Amino acid sequence: MNGAIDNNQLGEQLISAGLISEDELAMLLDIQRQSGEHLTRIVVERGIASEDTVLDAISDIFGLPIVSLRDFRLDEQASKLVDFRFASRHGLIPLSIEGDLLRIAVTTPLDVQAMDDLRLLTGYLIECVLARESEILAALRTTYGVGAETIRVIMESGEISSKSIDSEQIDIGEARDSAGEASIIGFVNQILAEAVGNRATDVHIEPYPSRLRVRYRIDGVLHELPVPANLHHFHEEIISRVKVMSNLNIAERRLPQDGRCTVRVDRTNLDLRISILPTAHGETVSIRFLNRGAILFGLDRLGLSQENLQIFERMIHRPYGIILVTGPTGSGKTTTLYSCLNRINSSDRKIITIEDPIEYQLTGISQIQVHPKIGLTFGQGLRSMLRHDPDIMMVGEIRDSETAQVAVQIALTGHLIFSSLHTNDSASTIVRLRNMGVESYLIVSSVECIIAQRLVRLVCRNCSEEMPVDPAILVNLTKQEREMLPDRIIEGRGCSACNGTGFFGRTGIFETLVLNEGMRWAVMQHMSSGSLKNLALEHGMRTLRIDGFEKVRQGLTTLSEVLRVTLETDDSAKA
Repeated sequence: MNGAIDNNQLGEQLISAGLISEDELAMLLDIQRQSGEHLTRIVVERGIASEDTVLDAISDIFGLPIVSLRDFRLDEQASKLVDFRFASRHGLIPLSIEGDLLRIAVTTPLDVQAMDDLRLLTGYLIECVLARESEILAALRTTYGVGAETIRVIMESGEISSKSIDSEQIDIGEARDSAGEASIIGFVNQILAEAVGNRATDVHIEPYPSRLRVRYRIDGVLHELPVPANLHHFHEEIISRVKVMSNLNIAERRLPQDGRCTVRVDRTNLDLRISILPTAHGETVSIRFLNRGAILFGLDRLGLSQENLQIFERMIHRPYGIILVTGPTGSGKTTTLYSCLNRINSSDRKIITIEDPIEYQLTGISQIQVHPKIGLTFGQGLRSMLRHDPDIMMVGEIRDSETAQVAVQIALTGHLIFSSLHTNDSASTIVRLRNMGVESYLIVSSVECIIAQRLVRLVCRNCSEEMPVDPAILVNLTKQEREMLPDRIIEGRGCSACNGTGFFGRTGIFETLVLNEGMRWAVMQHMSSGSLKNLALEHGMRTLRIDGFEKVRQGLTTLSEVLRVTLETDDSAKA
């Protein structure tokens, strides 16, 4: 490789491939001269040819091989030879050292000056291969860490001005495509922009003695973000910036603090719910993303089976009673509750909710934010809501005996109430209500339906393929579960679209317990949760795991994913 790519040569290749005409090439070359961008990028950005087609053309011109960086593995020795500034400026990533050769991946061949600079910088002869630009950018983040250039500039400047911490501007839209401002603001914006771009719901910034770990929760699973090795030197400044964003006390470092702020990304406002917690090595930060403008799912898009969907439709149109959605934190309970309210919301019904926090704005529904410091708890809010003549009420969560008993009393007066509880399955919710002091006769008189749910990751459609079922997993399944599974199931290999995980997006699995006459009799007999579950199964209830296995059979998720999020409490059916 001894020169930069010749735009005319590339143009001739595209003409030969029938992708552009000679007149279009002249126009593109004119744009290239005015903008200074590579012709390759102009061709791809204007949709004239795909990135793969352009790479094939460059490969034919220069005889360079094309490699995939999807499964890129860091070579520390090679990466130490090239600093981030040089690598990012020229769009390259060092791959490996073989003898006196340094192999690098590029999207377009480097010019002569850059090649000479790289040889002088590293002391090695350079061998080029071609790769997609998106894969090179991802490899740069993996190798040097997100915000590496920003941190480098801050360290070289030797100081962090107060302006870099307490600016009022909270707009992270520009940070996604550029290094952004060389300040703590710029770095925090890059972290948030990266999270939004990767569909993260949470960001965790965690201090340790010699490093600062940043993790994103994507599709319910935590993934560590590569960050600069020296980031821990800026731990206090990062925490201060986050506190300023959420109007917290930057001088207080001994007590937990909770706050909120709003950031703007791509013309969309995102609410951030921020929690600061003191630990042995400094304060740790948890940031939850709440998209107020998100489109609510309809009931038919939650992942409900046809049978469960019919039960939902029947239950949410009841004139009174309590409908409970249960599951651990992050299992999608709030989305299900909102979808139910959205389905029955109409001009002839008054709906009021009390929540902590209000995660989505619902048109036509009055929503109240709890405020325990001034006495506005779930229980107090419920009592006050009753004076506004509502038809339907939603309590974000039943957390204590007071809220449980008030909800029951209001349901008995002819109101429909939706709420959530933290329990493992539907049957154990009955026992939980008893433990909260609700008498069995009040439970059977007020509770209409209990829905347990979990979220499972969906197989990435971009890299899905059929795989045989692992025999080792089958040994631990019940006979019914084994019979449900086909010989081959769908799994994801991992690709750039899903960040190598094999999953993209999530759907729900559900267990719906309807309190019919038989179940009400069992509750009055003070049966245990196990006995209640067995009786519900006799009445046709499908467990969370069985509902999940049905989605495995349909090719929506994987067997290991269903087993990850469900607990099998009854081993008696195993054969």
